[in-house]
Amino acid sequence: MKRAALYMRVSTIDQHPETQLHDLRGLAAQRGFQIVQEYTDKISGAKARRPGLDQLLADARRKKFDVVLVWSFDRIARSVRHFLEVLDELNQLQIEFISFRENIDTSGPLGRAMIVIIGAIAELERNLIIERVRAGMRRARLEGRQIGRTPLEVNRAALLIDRERGMSLKDLAKAYGISKASVCRVIKDARQAVSKGFVPAASAGTENKELRPPETAA
Repeated sequence: MKRAALYMRVSTIDQHPETQLHDLRGLAAQRGFQIVQEYTDKISGAKARRPGLDQLLADARRKKFDVVLVWSFDRIARSVRHFLEVLDELNQLQIEFISFRENIDTSGPLGRAMIVIIGAIAELERNLIIERVRAGMRRARLEGRQIGRTPLEVNRAALLIDRERGMSLKDLAKAYGISKASVCRVIKDARQAVSKGFVPAASAGTENKELRPPETAA
């Protein structure tokens, strides 16, 4: 009886891997595999380093199982290069790879060829989605629509002065009508600017203070 490892991944902590787990357990039972370990990651597929996947590969090198079952190709990775790196390592270790949704395994040359083709198509699909998002953002900018966070409107110089006088972050947030996180961001930005040789502008008539280089002696 072959020893099987199940790998599940969801993109965010709000999603649950139970659906994938149910299908993979059923597939293992159907093929007569003995499940020896289950690995789960809750992280974006675009990231090559993932705790669950890293542990799976480490256990693969220790020969703890004979076959890896995943729900679909994009659960392992969304990059063809990373995808093939994982498959190549499993192949070198003589460990089979089976995908539930695509119904593909690497036990034969046809399965290997199909994985390369489908993996390339999956990456193309992801790139097309990214390009559509970027095109939408460019259109929004041309139409004058705001993209992302609204610029913070606050008298930064006055806030920094009040902070130097000893006001707490909570009191600053209340006094300037912004969140405590925004206060921290203003202070952090000012510190970074000072470390680069810039100082806050001292004029008191504007709402959003700019940063300017320190004046040098003539």
